[in-house]
Amino acid sequence: MNEQSKEFLYKYLNNASPTGFESSGQQIWLDYIKPYTDEYIVDTYGTAVGVIRSNRTGGPATPAGKEYKVVIEAHSDEISWFVNFISDDGYLFVRRNGGSDALIAPSMRVNLHTKKGVVEGVFGWPAIHVRDLAKDVAPKVTDLFIDVGAATKQEVLDMGIHVGTVCTFVDGLREMNNRYYVGRALDNRMGGFMIAEVARLLKENNVTLPFTLYVVNAVQEEIGLRGAEMIARRLKPDLAICTDVTHDTQSPKYDKKEQGDLKCGDGPVLCYGPAVQNNVLEYLIAVAEQKEIAFQRQAVSRSTGTDTDAFAYATEGIASALISLPLKYMHTTVETVHMDDVQNVIKLMYETLLSLKGTEDFRYIK
Repeated sequence: MNEQSKEFLYKYLNNASPTGFESSGQQIWLDYIKPYTDEYIVDTYGTAVGVIRSNRTGGPATPAGKEYKVVIEAHSDEISWFVNFISDDGYLFVRRNGGSDALIAPSMRVNLHTKKGVVEGVFGWPAIHVRDLAKDVAPKVTDLFIDVGAATKQEVLDMGIHVGTVCTFVDGLREMNNRYYVGRALDNRMGGFMIAEVARLLKENNVTLPFTLYVVNAVQEEIGLRGAEMIARRLKPDLAICTDVTHDTQSPKYDKKEQGDLKCGDGPVLCYGPAVQNNVLEYLIAVAEQKEIAFQRQAVSRSTGTDTDAFAYATEGIASALISLPLKYMHTTVETVHMDDVQNVIKLMYETLLSLKGTEDFRYIK
């Protein structure tokens, strides 16, 4: 990482990019990646793609005689809240936009994103003195409310807040113990940073690939992999290597027998599961072993729960695999990843791209 990429990391991670409202973050990402790509694509819903063209005229041929296309992918959106109801006395009630956690919301600061600009608010909560602690239960979404300092509904409306206004937690990126990045929305804008760094390294090292590379930063993953679904149908790549986060299971409250034995700092996580094409997975493992990149293994049951699933099952089927970044405290404001893991995910993706010839046929039976 150089100073420019570190500046990008903080600018990108500290920007709000809630599901369905990713455009400001996508603009930051595109501005950074443009010098390292030949062109870019932005689709109707905001998925952004940097395109790095092949060194061969028209691109190399697949067995079917078409240009060989490779995707590296992350998603850009973060969990958030929608204003769902405004009371006569100026309090805002919410509903989820993605997998937002009602348990962590009370006493959190929020930004409400309006056409007039950001309005600051807080998730209020009754004081411990006035609650019957014997009857305390985890809050439900319907228990939550936001206070923006307004006394009436009209005052709220005059601020530019209305039903459908999106709200994000305030917390930004910081470093902990010279070892970890901590903040909100590392799921998965850290992925967007990592794929952008792969593009930078290819450019700065004067690498010319024997295939066309699409660096994809997809929208709307948190509500059903929707952005990946759309762009996969458009690009129809031969190979997709996706990156997202997965759970570090070392901290209290995790059961390794259920969730696996994964640890921040022990390297990228390679996933086994039906959506992961096994020949691609073995290819990634071979690259990791050859380049001495430490990695971990994870098994999933039916799906990965990431954009890998959308790519795998799009069109007629796309050979897809997942490189995960171990993360603590997912969907909180203190998501935590190890700096070494970030660099090793970048390295594994980069080395994999360097090793590809652009003619690979990953089918099980030929």
